[in-house]
Amino acid sequence: MAKVAFLGLGVMGYPMAAHLKNKGGHEVTVYNRTTAKAEKWVVEHGGAFAATPAEAAKGADFVFCCVGNDDDLREVTIGDDGAFATMAEGSIFIDNTTASAQVARELFEVADAQGVGFIDAPVSGGQAGAENGVLTVMCGGDEAVFAKAKPVIECYARMVGLMGPVGAGQLTKMVNQICIAGLVQGLSEGVHFAKQAGLDVDAVVDVISKGAAGSWQMENRASNMAAGKFDYGFAVDWMRKDLSIVLDEARANGAHLPVTSIVDQFYSQVQAQGGNRWDTSSLITLLDKK
Repeated sequence: MAKVAFLGLGVMGYPMAAHLKNKGGHEVTVYNRTTAKAEKWVVEHGGAFAATPAEAAKGADFVFCCVGNDDDLREVTIGDDGAFATMAEGSIFIDNTTASAQVARELFEVADAQGVGFIDAPVSGGQAGAENGVLTVMCGGDEAVFAKAKPVIECYARMVGLMGPVGAGQLTKMVNQICIAGLVQGLSEGVHFAKQAGLDVDAVVDVISKGAAGSWQMENRASNMAAGKFDYGFAVDWMRKDLSIVLDEARANGAHLPVTSIVDQFYSQVQAQGGNRWDTSSLITLLDKK
């Protein structure tokens, strides 16, 4: 059993922290910007909550973090009362935030200077994956640090992989989002076409999902698209945040992402029609309304 802190109790962090406590049996202290949510978590799962990231991280062997963006991440690590102020030499910071590779490298430099391990470890699998403890975790960091952290990370994951040095986890998550963006747009067009052609969408999907067109998105989102129900997964606002990170990185490394750029524009149109909190399968609304 390790002493663990978890910073950020959003739709992902809340259940991830619970798995560390209940499945892993670790001693968990949580921090959330809205203290009421941290208090609620403790009522449900035990452990303790702290008023600041620094307080939560004090004495912890592992400090996990899952917040909104680069600036949020800086705030809970190197900001006033940030976790790095109290983390001891030999402890490890695991960042599950989907953020830029640059901020991962920046924070690694700070952590490394004080003898603290750092792993960027963004996740894939959505809210359902977090709740069921079956996330895919893409890690960047030192091999020895990763080896120590992996058994703890596995409390909420079904796949944990080291992709390279610090920053590689975030870059791998960008690849993940690039692939998803194109798949969801293609699926939207396929479902839209099937509806326009008068086909039974569920019957079509049942057949083609067993062939070369099959994907997780098809099996889990096609029926929602056909029904016009968009409250089952990853929100459009979150996807646009992720794609912004992807496109910034592509401009820096020279990658050409024409499909990703177009799909990002499509998501901006979904936002313009009030679909900020709809899940990503809502791309089909841009086709069905024409």
